[in-house]
Amino acid sequence: MPDSTSAPGEALPSSIDRTDGRPVYVIGGGPGGLAAAAALRERGVRAVVLEKSGRVGSSWRGHYDRLHLHTTRRWSALPGLAMPRGFGRWVSRDDMVRYLEKYAEHHELEVVTGVEVSRIDRTADGTGWQLSATGGRMLTGRAVVVATGFNHTPRIPAWPGRESFTGELVHAAEYRSPASYAGKDVLVAGIGNTGAEIAVDLVEGGASGVRIAVRTVPHIVRRSTAGWPAQATAVMVRRLPVRFVDRAGRLMCRVSVPDLAEHGLPRPDTGLYSRVREGAIPVQDVGLIDAVKRGRVVPVAAVESFEGDTVVLADKTRLTPDAVIAATGYERALEDLVGHLGVLDPRGRPVVHGARTPAGAPDLYFTGFTNPISGMLREIALDARRIATRLARTG
Repeated sequence: MPDSTSAPGEALPSSIDRTDGRPVYVIGGGPGGLAAAAALRERGVRAVVLEKSGRVGSSWRGHYDRLHLHTTRRWSALPGLAMPRGFGRWVSRDDMVRYLEKYAEHHELEVVTGVEVSRIDRTADGTGWQLSATGGRMLTGRAVVVATGFNHTPRIPAWPGRESFTGELVHAAEYRSPASYAGKDVLVAGIGNTGAEIAVDLVEGGASGVRIAVRTVPHIVRRSTAGWPAQATAVMVRRLPVRFVDRAGRLMCRVSVPDLAEHGLPRPDTGLYSRVREGAIPVQDVGLIDAVKRGRVVPVAAVESFEGDTVVLADKTRLTPDAVIAATGYERALEDLVGHLGVLDPRGRPVVHGARTPAGAPDLYFTGFTNPISGMLREIALDARRIATRLARTG
């Protein structure tokens, strides 16, 4: 893999200083960026991946130790390279990192590390894109694929009094393992997939007490039932009418997931797919159901504010945990990069993705900024092929 670094102020390698042919620049060396670059290369389109860190798959390296994909190995592979069977059905974080490294090497991708793009503008002649990058560099490409990631910048709500909290308050992005929380009382704020898995990890790792703060009751689904993965069902139903999928999802959950209302986690009163369309992905069970039933993870109301060593919940309950882990999501953080181009919706997300480009921004593509029920990595692979096909036609 032609992987190289460049310190601020230095010239980038000659391979990306050349303007002949104007490469397609791919911003981000994670799954989305690598998949797009590989698909482009396969179609004879030169693609240069710009990665701000020192290695591909940077964000994956920082995930918590316990993490495994909730999508199957088969449907998580990127274009042109299957995942080894030895990874098992549910791929671990470390194996995912190994796969991304091998992927870049296998496809001989042109990856330049240590280069962060801060802004994208149309070239003066309107025939391409100009990228403002580390060290004052200005790079010109015929097209740009933005793949900086769904989980880019950790977000912690501006809870009143949080700065004065005398306990430990960290975002889930900083959590690695339960070792440092053994014997401690921990509150996990947020019951998405990350919050649910960290709560179970804490229980199994010896935390003395684990509560999970719930703002909106989630849909919980089994990762697989009798060997049939939830992802397979999601792929089958994702284009069906929302009302139909909501009904089917309600029936499926009643059959496969016990009613946890008496344990503080009632069934949601909105449809599963309706919630997905609003951006809320179901929680895949990796031990949460059993932990809640056994009282080892205790659901509580949402966090409202902090007062010294106390956390005040929405129902006015007051807790004094040793630590709070905020599993409260991430920002896409695209405003500085492309916000001036009018290509983001009011929530800061790209208005289009895949092979579609925003109005007024030809040859500017986005991938990896949706979290579909059918699996992000599967959709990234599909996006990569579509983007490459379109750019090969227009090149």
